[in-house]
Amino acid sequence: MSPTETNMAASTAGGREVALHRLAHARAGDKGDRLNLALFAYDPHHYATLVEQVTEERVLALFAHRGASRVRRYLMPGLAGMNLVIDDVLQGGVNGALNLDGHGKTLSFLLLGMSMVVEDVLR
Repeated sequence: MSPTETNMAASTAGGREVALHRLAHARAGDKGDRLNLALFAYDPHHYATLVEQVTEERVLALFAHRGASRVRRYLMPGLAGMNLVIDDVLQGGVNGALNLDGHGKTLSFLLLGMSMVVEDVLR
C-alpha cells in the first residue's frame, strides 16, 4: 500500500469514502506539455475537504503514470475552487503526443475519480 493509500485508509475511520466527482466538478486546459485543471466544489461547505485532500502530492501520484513531474496548486477560496497546474503530463502536448487526447481534456475525469473521505452525508 502506498503512503497516500495508507493515509486515506487511516482517515476513513471517521468518514465515508467517495469519489471526488461527488463533491466537485472540473475543467481542463493545456499549454504545451502542461495541463491546467480547475476544480470547484458543488457546495462551498466541502471546500475545506478539497483543500485538505486534493494535495499537490496526491495529484502528482495520481498522474505519475503519465510522466507528471510537478504539480502546483493555487487556491481560490472565494470561488470554492482551486487551480492545479501539472507539468510534463501531456506526453508532448497537442503537436507532439501520439495519444488520442493531446489537449488532456479527458484527464479531468481521472482527477474526479480520486478517492475522498467525507464525514457528512452527501445529498
